[in-house]
Parts: sequence; structure tokens; C-alpha cells
Amino acid sequence: MANAFFNVPAAKNEPVLEYRPGSPERASLERAIADLKGKQIDIPMFIGGAKVHTDQKIAIHPPHELKHTLGRFSKGDASHVRQAIDSALQAKPAWEKMPWEERASIFLKAADLLAGPYRAKMNAATMLGQSKSVFQSEIDAVAELCDFYRYNVQYMTEIYRQQPESVRGIWNRMEYRPLEGFVFALTPFNFTSIAGNLPASPVLMGNVCVWKPATTQIYSAAVIMEVLEAAGLPAGVINLVYVDGPAAGDVIFEHPDFAGIHFTGSTGVFQSLWRTIGGNIAKYKSYPRIVGETGGKDFIMVHASANPQEVVTAMTRGAFEFQGQKCSAASRAYVPKSLWPTIKDGLQADLASVKMGSPEDFSNFFNAVIDERAFDKISGYIAQAKKDPGVEIIAGGNYDKSEGYFIEPTVLLVKDPGYITMCEEIFGPVLSIYVYEDDRYSETLELVDRTSPYALTGAIFSLDRAAVMLAMDKLRQSAGNFYINDKPTGAVVGQQPFGGARGSGTNDKAGSVLNLFRWTSARAIKENFVPPTDYRYPFMG
Repeated sequence: MANAFFNVPAAKNEPVLEYRPGSPERASLERAIADLKGKQIDIPMFIGGAKVHTDQKIAIHPPHELKHTLGRFSKGDASHVRQAIDSALQAKPAWEKMPWEERASIFLKAADLLAGPYRAKMNAATMLGQSKSVFQSEIDAVAELCDFYRYNVQYMTEIYRQQPESVRGIWNRMEYRPLEGFVFALTPFNFTSIAGNLPASPVLMGNVCVWKPATTQIYSAAVIMEVLEAAGLPAGVINLVYVDGPAAGDVIFEHPDFAGIHFTGSTGVFQSLWRTIGGNIAKYKSYPRIVGETGGKDFIMVHASANPQEVVTAMTRGAFEFQGQKCSAASRAYVPKSLWPTIKDGLQADLASVKMGSPEDFSNFFNAVIDERAFDKISGYIAQAKKDPGVEIIAGGNYDKSEGYFIEPTVLLVKDPGYITMCEEIFGPVLSIYVYEDDRYSETLELVDRTSPYALTGAIFSLDRAAVMLAMDKLRQSAGNFYINDKPTGAVVGQQPFGGARGSGTNDKAGSVLNLFRWTSARAIKENFVPPTDYRYPFMG
């Protein structure tokens, strides 16, 4: 039995490798890609430590190469959800009683496995399954997921160290228990790291989890489970199921042991889940924790003092990396009239040089959107913009899904700041720009604040400190992650805890101690060493 207070290894951000031509990491990744493309795998669900196959097999194709089949996954149904819940609850007593340092060791080992022997495989799976460039995959599927696992361990110890004061004769203690029941993790396609963190962060705190990934992320989700099992995660602690949303919800949200949901996805889905949970509130043993990061309509606000080239680079990267399929991606921009000609020329030059194609060609900056549904939605906005007289397409505007789901990086210049693409989340490679009169900077800040129901990320570009301060003030509630002279994407665990409010979620800041607090249920313990033996108080004398 351990009798020491342990210091965990200090968390540091995982270095992002460059994959330059001739580098060993590039050669290793190319071999991993060739290996995965050279076979078709049968991907099971992971329930109670067993690999569960079904007769219903769904093919997985790279979004950029629809004719190729990577493998098939076994689709489940409501019976598998019930089985996953039972397995989680069966694993719960032993897992929550496991000493915290043993739980920590599993996730620290998972991080090192991911950064080492599984690095190439995880990147290859993300690149092929989600059409991410090597750099976008490296910073997401490897570096950020490593950071989540390592920093979460550090944050856990910070929570456990927070203890109340004690006075003579009394020992006060605070115990940070896991929630009573199981947690449901519902994860998106666009970040492998989010998919790996949403079930893991509650589990680290002693909870058990049922995990449903997006169908379009199953290929890399299976690798995450492979890493966690190799790290020693006990059977049943995380149960990975591939089912339709209604099939999962009908079982999970009716279960009395439902203790919380960790969600990243659309605002509409999250609001629907919240209503369902609220309608079932009397069925649960406790009030479920509802933690969600949802949509965004993220902005770049440009002041007349800004450096135009810095703005152009921020737009190109912030709006079009990973095809704009980030909840933090720059989707609307406000540019002063005096800078617009220079910024327009620079943006057009950038996008004219962008290569689009398969992520297997490392020279491609731009790849395919995730699936046909996304393709049709995004291209629909572009098609409508082509018809509207108040919109000018100044870059891109073309799309084709004959071989893969390819949409050119597209820039719309709008006359109306309330135009639909300035307000609605598109979740694709479309940047809408409104040009304002230089002397209406303050009014335009107010416009930025009221245009969108979201409040996830935003950026101000200015070399005038007073202008920055004014933006900071007027946009105080407009973004949970606010950037000064930088693109509104690329939050780093331990540096910029991520999350927004308003229609963008509960702002529980993944990658921070705030998130882990949501997965604990504190118990205050008071021990009296010499209890009183007379009920009378001195004032009664």
C-alpha cells in the first residue's frame, strides 16, 4: 500500500514535428499510410473489454478518395448501448477505488505511447479517415491529445491538493469523488484529440464512460482505444459504441444512472439533448453534469492600424486550415476601407497559390471536407451567394464531389453585414468579409457583438493599443477565446484553455482544471477528535 504523496511528471506541451522531406518522421508516416491503405480492416465496438462485431458492416472511405475503401465498422443498436452501460457500471467500483496515481499512470503511459510507437499510425488514420494534412493531424491527433492526457493528470493533482482549513481538535478534509453513475461522451469528427479527451477526462477522475464517436471519425477512434488498452486501461471503463444518435439517446437519457454528458458538436443537437435531459430530470439519481462545446461564428476584426500582411496570413490559415472545419475557424471578417485593397490582393494571391488534393501529397495545404452532407450544405451557401447581387466572390467558389468532397477555399465580399453567411455557422471553407468605413470602428465592434448568437473565438488586429482596449471591452462577451494580432484558431492545452459561451457552449474550458472539476462530486469530511459530552453552551450560564 502506497503511503506517500506523489509528484507527477511536470506537464509540457508535446513538440510538433515538421515532417520535412528526408526526415525520419516523414518516412515513418509514409510507411504507416501505405500500410493502412494496403489493407481493409474490420473495426469492432469495444464493450467491456471485448471486441464486438455485428452483421451490419459500414464501409469507410477517405473523403478525398471515395473509390478507396479503408475498412468497415460494425454498426450497433440499442442493445449494444445497454450492454455498454452495464459494462461501465460493472467496472465502476474497482476503477473509482483504484489509487489516483495508478489512474494517472495509465494516461501518462498512453501519452508516451501516442508520442512514440503509435505516432505514425495515429497520424495516418486521421489523415486518411478525416482528410487532414500532415501538419493539421500532427498538432491535433498526436500533440494535443498527448497534452490533454498529461495536463489532465497535473490538473487532477491540483484539485486533490485543495483542502480546507482545520482547527485544533478538528481535522477537515475534502474528498473528490467521481460522479454517481456513468458519463456519456458524444464526440465530433473534426478533432481526434477532442474525441480522445472527452471520454478520458471524466475517466481520469474515477468515472466510467460510454463513448459514441461521429461515424466519420471511427477509423481513428479505434486507434485511440488501441492506445488506451495498450496503456493498461481496465475493461469496461471506456466503452466505444457505433450507433445512431437516437438509438443511444433513447437508452442513455432514460437510465437512472446517467450522471453526465461530455459533448462537442452542433448547437442545435446540444440544445435538444439539454431539453431531453431536463424532461427526464426526475428519473436520475442525481442532477447530471451537462458539459458542451458547440458552434461558432468566429470573427477577425481589423483596425486601420493593422499590418495588412499579418491579417492576410491570419485569414488564410484561420479560415482555411482543415477546410474551415473547426468550431474556431475564422468565418467572418470586418476590414476597414483603407486596408481593403491591400488585404484583398494579398488574400487572392495566397489562395491562388494553395494546392488542393489528397493529404497523402504533403505539398497540399487544402484537402476534402468530411462527407457528402457537409459538401452539400457548404456548396449550397456558395451557390446561393453566386445568385445574390449583394455578394461578390473574390476567391474560389468552385466545388466537385466526383472523386472526393472538394470545395475550393472561398471568400465572399458582402455589402450587407447581416447577410446569411455573416451570421450562420457554415463549418467549411467559406470566409465572408464586410468592409466598413474607417471612422466607424466603434460602431462596427458593436455590430460584431450582436451579429451572431455564438461566442467562441475571435481576433482583433491592431497596432493601436487604444483600439485593442476598446475591442477588448466591447467584445468582452463575444468570445471565450480572444486573440490579439493572431488567428482565432490553434488553442494549445495549458496555454489557452478552450471554450465559449452564449450559443457556443458551457465554457468549461477543455484543457484546464475547470473542466475536470465538472467530473467530481466533492464530499467534505469533518473529524472531531474529542467530541463534547455536555449539550449546554457557556451563554446558558
